[in-house]
Amino acid sequence: MLVDGKWVENWQPVQKADEKGNFIRQVSSFRNWITPDGRPGPSGDGGFEAEAGRYRLYVALICPWASRTLMARKLKGLEELIEVVVVNPALSDQGWQFGGYEGADDDPLMGARYMHEIYTRADPHFTGRATVPVLWDKKRDVMVNNESADILRMLDTAFEPIAPSDLRLYPDALADDIDSLNARIYTMLNNGVYRAGFASSQEAYDEAVSDVFAMLDELEARLTGDYLFGDQLTETDIRTFVTLIRFDAAYHGLFKTNRRQIADYPRLSDYMRRIYRLHGVAETVNMDHITRGYYSIKALNPTGIVPAGPEHIKVLTE
Repeated sequence: MLVDGKWVENWQPVQKADEKGNFIRQVSSFRNWITPDGRPGPSGDGGFEAEAGRYRLYVALICPWASRTLMARKLKGLEELIEVVVVNPALSDQGWQFGGYEGADDDPLMGARYMHEIYTRADPHFTGRATVPVLWDKKRDVMVNNESADILRMLDTAFEPIAPSDLRLYPDALADDIDSLNARIYTMLNNGVYRAGFASSQEAYDEAVSDVFAMLDELEARLTGDYLFGDQLTETDIRTFVTLIRFDAAYHGLFKTNRRQIADYPRLSDYMRRIYRLHGVAETVNMDHITRGYYSIKALNPTGIVPAGPEHIKVLTE
């Protein structure tokens, strides 16, 4: 991680743990917002007006948090307005790196080798982990935001004046319900699989894995329509899909969330396939990057061997 702008130690999967061995995720630190007219958003400073070609999105195709933003970019038709840079799926000793793998890009900003160099460009005294996604302002040469939930939401509305869309991922009428369900899905499922995989005590693991399957059971029962809020696709579906599509291929084995697979849930399986087949979504899913990335985590898979299956995911995504 970085300490006062200097790289001080090799990358480790567990960012922080409490006294019971529970995995604790780092809080994002850059929280400005792009808005239609450049006025300040819910947090941070103003001056980030929606403009075609002004912003660059750094992502890892392995990462579910980054993939949220990629899905929003596709579903909202923003491909021509916001360029994307994809990092190498395998985590190096210095974290995310550029190039060196099929489908991974070199850094067009400063020819950086590692993502942490982008962070020190944004803040020469940054302390923390260099995470993705990152939304960068090429015009002002600053980092706008590195919180996926913020980026997902700003992509829903910020560019409407220049790229109108009929799709609203966070409609006003469902806002409170979306916020409530998002919070529970995040704790129990999105971050729950990481809490299980990176638990450093049996107690922490048992609690996390129980949460994961309690939420999967709840979602299976809830899905009586096409999406979690009936027939309307929302950001909650995006946040859920990115975990589901990785579950059987990575989390089930590597993170020990192995009570059941998504394949054992008929409604969730159909739901996952339905979202995958939406226009543009398949382009945001790269199972080679996903499996190569997760199974490169030395603390969990020291041999680096990538498993061949599962076959049902290969069939869906090939």
